[in-house]
Amino acid sequence: MNRRTTRTTGTTRTTRTTVLLAAIALASGAALTGCSSDGSADEPRLKVSGAFMPQPVMDMAGGFLTIENDSDTADKLTSVTSPLSDDVEIHETKDQKMREVKSFDIPAKGELKLVRGGNHIMFMNIKQKPKQGEKVSIELHFEKSGPIKVDLPVEAATHNPKQH
Repeated sequence: MNRRTTRTTGTTRTTRTTVLLAAIALASGAALTGCSSDGSADEPRLKVSGAFMPQPVMDMAGGFLTIENDSDTADKLTSVTSPLSDDVEIHETKDQKMREVKSFDIPAKGELKLVRGGNHIMFMNIKQKPKQGEKVSIELHFEKSGPIKVDLPVEAATHNPKQH
């Protein structure tokens, strides 16, 4: 073993260089393949803004936010989870009535707005009532995109940002 190491010192450097170059080539190839063959270039690019929760006065709470999709691929919000409640639903409001839905569309190059008086997140049987100034953690789940973790700042019970 020592004889081989001593005898091949020059070869060892060459082998190390070859292995290093091969590793770089494989990594580069994998990166290029990831962009072109697995569809990740077509994956939706989602961004969340304007998130908040009015301070709850009962054992239920609402959550509101906007999800922007800056890609050419549509997606769907399929569920929301949170340590605040074991029963988090997504609701639409039609004809002044709320009802649970399975998903909300997020159009390509568009947005999904969850607003007071409209579509929203509903936290049923909350475990504790968060106070104004605190934050509630949620995780948004999508049909195509990976989950997004968001903190909802708890605002005054009457908080309603201006809609443009």
